[in-house]
Amino acid sequence: MEKENQTGVGNFLLLGFTDDPDLQSLLFGLLLSMYLVTVLGNLLIILATISDSHLHTPMYFFLSNLSLADIGFTSTTIPNALRNIQTQSRVITFAGCISQIYFFLVFGSQDNLLLAVMAYDRFVAICHPLHYMTIMNPRLCQLMVLGSWLVSILGCLPDTLTILRLSFCTNRKIPHFFCDLPEVLKLACSDTLINNVVVYSVATVLCVFPLTGILFSYSQIFPSILRISSDRGKYKAFSTCGSHLLVVSLFYGTGLGVYFSSVATPSSRMSLMASVMYTMVTPMLNPFIYSLRNRNIKEALISILSKMVVVGKLSILIFPII
Repeated sequence: MEKENQTGVGNFLLLGFTDDPDLQSLLFGLLLSMYLVTVLGNLLIILATISDSHLHTPMYFFLSNLSLADIGFTSTTIPNALRNIQTQSRVITFAGCISQIYFFLVFGSQDNLLLAVMAYDRFVAICHPLHYMTIMNPRLCQLMVLGSWLVSILGCLPDTLTILRLSFCTNRKIPHFFCDLPEVLKLACSDTLINNVVVYSVATVLCVFPLTGILFSYSQIFPSILRISSDRGKYKAFSTCGSHLLVVSLFYGTGLGVYFSSVATPSSRMSLMASVMYTMVTPMLNPFIYSLRNRNIKEALISILSKMVVVGKLSILIFPII
């Protein structure tokens, strides 16, 4: 096959979901709705945790950072997909593709690390309740969040930088709605052994280790809950972990679904459908999972929304006078 060096001005072609114009209009509306719900839902969670003093605790501090990571995660892919549908252009530059891969990995890794940090927070709260405030002090919480961001930002650089050493064939069609790293590596004409080694090494550090930490935390949490004598105490302990467990199951379940679908079948279409769950549905559902199962967040959100309604009514009264 004819080769074209990636260091030149080369573009990739994102094939997206469908070529049907009617379906594209429907798809645009669906993607836009999902994106707006995701951003609005996660922004409300962030505003609630900032504005309500009752939510100034480690758990909600980590949750607000998770919401921030989810906004970044979806903003890396969906706006570009919407632009491509609207303009009927599927071209993405090499620099744009590399940037999209990097930020997608950064925010995805940040989700992994924050879920592990939140699992540790639940472990301390349930297994060492008397020492919780001492252990999970503000300084440690800030260091854990800052550390997770730094690890994500620096840890994803090798995956991205090693792409620069590759040359690509003239066929640069990516059967996806964004520049997915595995799909981009498939288009390389040069040897990708080093890239694959780097990918699996980084995945071990940023995915396997956090998941191991989550599993270890809950292996300690569940026996501690079962040792609680009262049913009310058990229910309260389980309820504090319920939302986190549901988010973890959804995040890793869809992520593993993407991985196993790509391994089980060579169909890029199946991988595309699985990625939709991973990149769009999960970040959109997270705010609902936490708000519906948490009375404190619901009260804070109701307070914020009521204030927004009051401001809206005052604006309607004032602007006609002006």
